[in-house]
Amino acid sequence: MGEGPNNPIAGLEAVVARSAARAPAPVESWNPPYCGDIGLRIGSDGTWYYQESPIGRAELVSLFARVLRRDADGRTYLVTPAEKVLITVDDAPFVAVALEVLGAGRGQMLVMRTNVDDTVVCGPEHPLRFVASPPDGGLKPYLLVRGRLEALLRRSLYYDLVALAVTERGDDGQDALGVWSSGQFFPLAAAAP
Repeated sequence: MGEGPNNPIAGLEAVVARSAARAPAPVESWNPPYCGDIGLRIGSDGTWYYQESPIGRAELVSLFARVLRRDADGRTYLVTPAEKVLITVDDAPFVAVALEVLGAGRGQMLVMRTNVDDTVVCGPEHPLRFVASPPDGGLKPYLLVRGRLEALLRRSLYYDLVALAVTERGDDGQDALGVWSSGQFFPLAAAAP
């Protein structure tokens, strides 16, 4: 990716780099004008692309990840105080790549790290959800990271969840297989649409 006035990503990089904090920016409070689609895409494996070329600089990807927002229209945007550009997301904007289990049973906490080094404790504010995956009907697990942004769990983490699963009797009297985290039970089943 070249630098210069004809490269919109270079201007975005400069704006984002001025933000010194590691935490995500307060993008929910920003309302900049929409500036279009400049060719940013996040692949289903978490790889970021600019005009179909992979962005190889992890630092740049981490900077951009801090200013992502998914709006009520279902689209994902890179948002700065001055502009908002569309990002095409093939599946989820993040991928959960590591899992640490703290404690056991109903008191355990599932702590996950994403491909952009966010650490998220699964629980009421960061729930797990499972979606049926056609054509075989298998389940794809997602973790809410922030706002409306989710991380798709790597297959190995899904297997880890299955290994941690226990059977609990639900309010409806039916047994459900699932996992506990931060005092909440997450059934390993596709959520109702």
